[in-house]
Amino acid sequence: MSIEQSIELSLPIVYKVDQAITAKQFVELLAKTTLGARRPINEPETIEAMLENANLLITAWQGEALVGVARSVTDFAFCCYLSDLAVDESVQATGIGKTLIRMTKEALQPKCSLILLSAPQAVDYYPKIGFTQHNSAWVLTNIDDLK
Repeated sequence: MSIEQSIELSLPIVYKVDQAITAKQFVELLAKTTLGARRPINEPETIEAMLENANLLITAWQGEALVGVARSVTDFAFCCYLSDLAVDESVQATGIGKTLIRMTKEALQPKCSLILLSAPQAVDYYPKIGFTQHNSAWVLTNIDDLK
């Protein structure tokens, strides 16, 4: 480990609510996670729309480096869809993801449900931190599949 790397590791994590990030910053973070394989990181217009149309964004920063994002679409009262929870793999298992989730929930009214679809690699993580599994989620991606 270089001196520069050890300094970066010692920097505190700073969390921000609704701090705008660029599509480039988001893509760079996604590429450092398993979520990157399931997001359109090669479609800048889609990434930009994802950021512009989210109405709750919690970010984690280590110095100038974006190391975590919780991106949600919500009405703040009844339900909140946490559509992206991404933490740089180099700082995973340090509590950043849990803090991003906690801050997301704290931005909502108390009875508002937090809903997410888990990445396959994270299905065991969410029950450990208090989520309950819901067995009736449905996804329609292609309008031609609508019968």
